[in-house]
Amino acid sequence: MNDDSSIVRLAAILRTETERSRPGERLPPSREIMRRHGVGPVTVSRAIAQLAAEGRVVTRPGAGVFVAPVRRPVADAPDSSWQTVALGDRVVDDSAVAGLLAQPAEGVVPLTGGYLNPGLRPARALAAAAARAVRRPEAWGMPPVNGLPELRRWFASEVGGTVTPNDVLVVSGGQSALTHAFRALAAPGSPVLVETPTYPGALAAARAAGLRATAVPLDGEGVRPDLLAEAFAMTGARVFYCQPTLHNPTGATLGHERREQVLAVARAAGAFVVEDDYARYLATGPVPPPMAAMDAHGTVVHVLSLSKITSPSLRVAALVARGPAAHRLRASQVVESFFVARPLQETALEFLASPAWRRHLGAVHQEIGVRQAALLAGLARHAPAAEAHLVPSGGLHLWVRLPPGTDEAETAEAAQANGVLVSPGRIYYPAEPPGPRLRLTHTAPVSLAELDEGVRRLAAVLPR
Repeated sequence: MNDDSSIVRLAAILRTETERSRPGERLPPSREIMRRHGVGPVTVSRAIAQLAAEGRVVTRPGAGVFVAPVRRPVADAPDSSWQTVALGDRVVDDSAVAGLLAQPAEGVVPLTGGYLNPGLRPARALAAAAARAVRRPEAWGMPPVNGLPELRRWFASEVGGTVTPNDVLVVSGGQSALTHAFRALAAPGSPVLVETPTYPGALAAARAAGLRATAVPLDGEGVRPDLLAEAFAMTGARVFYCQPTLHNPTGATLGHERREQVLAVARAAGAFVVEDDYARYLATGPVPPPMAAMDAHGTVVHVLSLSKITSPSLRVAALVARGPAAHRLRASQVVESFFVARPLQETALEFLASPAWRRHLGAVHQEIGVRQAALLAGLARHAPAAEAHLVPSGGLHLWVRLPPGTDEAETAEAAQANGVLVSPGRIYYPAEPPGPRLRLTHTAPVSLAELDEGVRRLAAVLPR
């Protein structure tokens, strides 16, 4: 019994024996297998070689043949490469926004961010408001899809003019409001005019909606109406996005007269103005009324959020619009998310109606003034080469010019390596930037001492 069929039969017998044995058990010696099955040494050798090739046994010279450890079948590695073809080329670039939301590592001083640091947030007052709100059984019911009437009434009164509660849609934060506005007001492929520089989150939302951002320059007083009119004429755009109060990142605020000019230009072009009023509650001095309060024709779609002045997790904002545009915006929200969770709306109402709201505003305004002065003094003392674009009446940031020829990307990387996070200017431009810039956030550090330390670390990597 020394032909191929004998090898196959013996391999089958030994295979069965290994299946009955525990891993690590020794098979009988070759002489015992030869005697027991009446086969020759070649047949035994080849049968064992077959089992070894199958991974059932392992041979150890001088020790014998042993049952191999159990090998569980290995599944094929996941392969999601097919998705590249299925998804196409509509990439959503979140890099700039994700960078602004990133939390600093331990020991790193943040001089960037879009919200008050935890010590400046009204956490206790919000917790108390939430506790009162959720105790009411109706807080867990379904709210009107456009928001609680009392909350819409509050937002309408804040915007002013002839805005009514019926013009207000409560949405999940300012970023959500911008997403709804860009999708509802312009078709994919259309141009949208934006200030340059501008808020990176707006650029990302516009691009995600398939819109092409076209830059309109501004000066120390905000967007230039003459260049806005020229941009409307050249592009045929029907939407202009702007931040007329404490513009992010420059800090510029449009005066009353220039707001009227911007409205007149937009009306002449038959276009919408998306007014992002994100910083109204961050102003330390008087500011003009919102453009929405100056508009009677539905030109302005107004965004007013509570997140910047309270907490990033209080995702409650108003989207104010009139006419068919208002219907489209409401339809966008209903299709996407139905409504903003009622407990969150009830919490906002409780907080806004409490004395804690006004106390918080006063405390934040005072802190903003102190921190802005500290940042300006720190730059003058440690980094005189970094020049503030202007000194705004409030806000969270300073927009800083670096010496010509400075590589701002390398500067930001070197700053991070030196333990301080800053925001490079390039991400704020829809087109080529005019020169190296940084946005520095004075409300991000937890204390004035940390703010000064952050400026020192930044100064160490700046040109002298």
